[in-house]
Amino acid sequence: MAAVRRKFGDEYQAVGPAGAGGRRERQRFVDKNGRCNVQHGNLGGESSRYLSDLFTTLVDLKWRWNLLIFLLTYTVAWLVMASMWWGIAYLRGDLHRAHDDTYSPCVANVYNFPSAFLFFIETEATIGYGHRYITERCPEGIVLFLFQSLLGSIVDAFLIGCMFIKMSQPKKRAETLMFSRAAVVSQRDGKLCLMFRVGNLRNSHMVSAQIRCKLIKVRPGVAAGCGG
Repeated sequence: MAAVRRKFGDEYQAVGPAGAGGRRERQRFVDKNGRCNVQHGNLGGESSRYLSDLFTTLVDLKWRWNLLIFLLTYTVAWLVMASMWWGIAYLRGDLHRAHDDTYSPCVANVYNFPSAFLFFIETEATIGYGHRYITERCPEGIVLFLFQSLLGSIVDAFLIGCMFIKMSQPKKRAETLMFSRAAVVSQRDGKLCLMFRVGNLRNSHMVSAQIRCKLIKVRPGVAAGCGG
């Protein structure tokens, strides 16, 4: 592995689990699932680069973080929008005259924050029970309703698209691919070739499947390299 570090520099280092009893096992350059066992370091500006492509960053996160961000985003968005509806009703004085049949409020039958939250859920989820509705004498409510529709569409497209792409990624497909325990080097067509066997446990066939191999070797006077 020292030859590998000479090739790639000090900013790359191979990582691997320690063996039992404190003995460090031989490290693998490529894991059995096909992931390169290389850890990047001292690159600089990593956070800003990840945030510049936020969608891909969310797709690459683990499932627990994706679900947490999914729940927090919707919860915060719902509470903020419900607070805005409640704020309009509070500033107009609708909360104190909600039961007055002669008064035309901004949103009918909104008495407090829970009722404002339920009205938001009805409009956002297009349930429409019919008990709460916007009146024509509330231009600020109409503007807020348009803003809510646009914001809800953007949040749904962003988060649901992220979850759909993450679920469609075949990361676990490698679990059903079997490789032979031993590889052999044999002469084929006058050339030495590295040969191993690959088996598919699933009945479904893989279309346009490709296999990439990486070879690490040391030559006298030449640093180690890899080729695919």
